[in-house]
Amino acid sequence: MSDRPIAAIAMGPAASDLVFPADVRERLARGVRLEPALILGPLEDATARATLAETEILLTGWGCPTITADVLAGAPRLRAVMHAAGSVKTLVSDALWERGIVVSSAADANAGPVVAFTLAAITFGAKKTLPAAARYERGWPDFAERVGGDARTIGIVGASRIGRRVIAALRASDAGYRLLLTDPYVTEADAERLGVERVELAELCRRSSIVSVHAPQLPETEGMISADMLKLIPDGGVVVNTARGALIDNEALAEECAAGRLDAYLDVTEPEPLPAGHPLLSLPNVLLTPHIAGAQGSEVRRLGAYAVAEVERYLAGEPLHGGVRREDMARTA
Repeated sequence: MSDRPIAAIAMGPAASDLVFPADVRERLARGVRLEPALILGPLEDATARATLAETEILLTGWGCPTITADVLAGAPRLRAVMHAAGSVKTLVSDALWERGIVVSSAADANAGPVVAFTLAAITFGAKKTLPAAARYERGWPDFAERVGGDARTIGIVGASRIGRRVIAALRASDAGYRLLLTDPYVTEADAERLGVERVELAELCRRSSIVSVHAPQLPETEGMISADMLKLIPDGGVVVNTARGALIDNEALAEECAAGRLDAYLDVTEPEPLPAGHPLLSLPNVLLTPHIAGAQGSEVRRLGAYAVAEVERYLAGEPLHGGVRREDMARTA
């Protein structure tokens, strides 16, 4: 099958072994000639340069540099980039779009673990798990003091890929949640189809006992969950953030949590990691995790399998499931 297109992987070696384990590589190799050399860094390695010069399909991931005009000058045959990770913003360049190269992202595959993590955080938050755990040694609460999660009003900030899947999962629950949504790109008709009430951010904060953040980090969204917005969330409220830390005023959030007014479940912060001694690190009603909501460990093979499926669709002339368009880049994560 000498007519098979040449494909190569451009990502860190440690990540590539997990994202593209043997069985996934074998599946890929049925449709392409997979080059064994990894393409990394500024392409100082002669083997990497020679590989790139012949590559028609590039599979990228963590550790891959931006595909600049200089990189493309050494890749005259490149036709498609299949990103076995989420955002492509640090990967693509104007030169890539201008060449008309097809781009796909495995963000859909990465969304599953984030959704599961978010739903777990919402469940823990609704049952006031952190305050209950902090009081454990002082005795168990009386039956009448125990907190349940049913019929909570949950505010979703951002109808992103993950936000929509969180909404769908919450709607499928039998807990009777009331769902609010704020997103400037969602119409009333869209909201009706999603099964949510569309409101402005201030109203969402004012009415929600749990606020879950799923907006992309853009200049207009940085700091959107400000000190003023946090003050609107009712006493005993919960903030969940599995999006980007810069969307929330973390100093203001620390003050609200230190006062015992709000609880927080944060997989992301600004900066990452937080400096030693930051108040969020020691508060008993704050759960901090080191950006692990997305695909990790055994989960990352999902990304490789998704990218390989995209290669198969591309070679068959079928529409890509994770296709990325240049015109969408301004409002995506």
